[in-house]
Amino acid sequence: MSKPWWRDAVLYQVYPRSFADGNGDGIGDLAGAAERLEYLEWLGVDAIWLNPIHPSPNVDWGYDVTDYTGIHPDLGTLDDLDRLIAEGASRGIRILLDLVPNHSSDGHPWFRERPDFYVWSEEIPNNWESIFGGGPAWTLDEERGRYYLHNFAPEQPDLNWWNPEVRAEFERILRFWFDRDVAGFRIDVAHAIVKDRELRDDPVIPGLGMRRRYSMFRPETHEILREWRALAETYDPPRLLLGEAYSLEAEQWAGYFGERDDQLDLAFAFMLTHAALDADEMRGVVSEIEAALPAHAWPCWAGSNHDIGRLATRWAKGDESRARCALLILLGLRGTPCLYYGDELALEAGAVPADRVLDCATPSRDPGRTPMPWTAGGDWLDPWLPLSDTSRNVEDQRVDSGSTLHFTRDLIGLRRQLPALRSGTYTEIPTSAGAWAWRRGADVAVAVNLADAPVELDDVSGAILLATNRSRDGELVESLALAPGEGAIVATSQRSSGSSAASE
Repeated sequence: MSKPWWRDAVLYQVYPRSFADGNGDGIGDLAGAAERLEYLEWLGVDAIWLNPIHPSPNVDWGYDVTDYTGIHPDLGTLDDLDRLIAEGASRGIRILLDLVPNHSSDGHPWFRERPDFYVWSEEIPNNWESIFGGGPAWTLDEERGRYYLHNFAPEQPDLNWWNPEVRAEFERILRFWFDRDVAGFRIDVAHAIVKDRELRDDPVIPGLGMRRRYSMFRPETHEILREWRALAETYDPPRLLLGEAYSLEAEQWAGYFGERDDQLDLAFAFMLTHAALDADEMRGVVSEIEAALPAHAWPCWAGSNHDIGRLATRWAKGDESRARCALLILLGLRGTPCLYYGDELALEAGAVPADRVLDCATPSRDPGRTPMPWTAGGDWLDPWLPLSDTSRNVEDQRVDSGSTLHFTRDLIGLRRQLPALRSGTYTEIPTSAGAWAWRRGADVAVAVNLADAPVELDDVSGAILLATNRSRDGELVESLALAPGEGAIVATSQRSSGSSAASE
């Protein structure tokens, strides 16, 4: 059996409303994304994941769905999606959609017409808390005089996966999109689809707080994922299932791949995402993940997304050289990297005044969702979220061979060029405090210095293929010296000048 395409891939997350505006109404859309495929092909990504594109009241900006097989009119039409898929395919770029199976909108016809599709109780039955707001995860429906479950906003009632008709409906939904050549799904809240049938209290551990063991993380969820994986593999090529399995416990997270490789194909490794940009902490997290992963499993790495914000702000604190180190980590580890739109620019969180906040969550996630700065002028007419800083933009960085955009492009190109960077084993290399280095396969080393002082790595020698400081590309080193906030990829078998991937 051939290696799945996604093992060699670089994924790219597009928040549709903020990526590219095709009709000038200030809202990004599918037509705008299609117009930017040339840029994504130039960058070198293999697939884009679109945040929810379905009709929605937008209480949670698409994660409250009213029609799982429709397109939100703000974003376009089914024809627009078909065009994006077809034009993407012509450029070697696959399209992934976001699937939201844990909950729908309370505006979905199911909520009134099929109450058996949801979880109900005559009274508040347990101590389950809403992730949005922290209060009870139960709200009284005045019309029915009963309480319904919502692990997120009250407008997002949780679906009842004990009902076989819910399962059948989602099989229909998956088939609908797979038949339109969607390459797969990122599965929202993949760890929480099934709830405890008895609605038992989540345990509360003194000093640690509530542990979500009955409201989420139920073993029956694995059965659902196995069914979807079996369905996905009836297609040629098999469709990808990428899970938001939001566990920070490595063994529990690794369980979503299945012992027989029969559940998720990929799962975001949020243990690393939530670590600090600290060598010792990150090294420990990756070691824990590597130890927990079944032999067949393949992690997905991300430093930014629509929920947690941007790595250039959250990890690098605005320091562009450290943002490059973060990118080097994400694309240098064993697994599949997923970039969030703007990561390639070291784009920072945007400024969203209180009177412009649209997010239902507290604190607001809007600063990580502001529009993509295509030009120094912004290239947006009255955008839906403010675009106040365009100093890091595509137009300027694309013509600057020393920019973070070119660094990212060359890093993606080098990953494509070197099999070891795509599929080689991960082996730690001893370093001094504050530095982190590892070998990919036998002949490639990746190293970053996240300390505040210079370091010298005696066990890393050879030709620098790519460095965060681009003036060092091709340098031969007997031991790798790194300044603070500097990183490099080294061909340890080479003793002659290397070269980076071609830049425009």
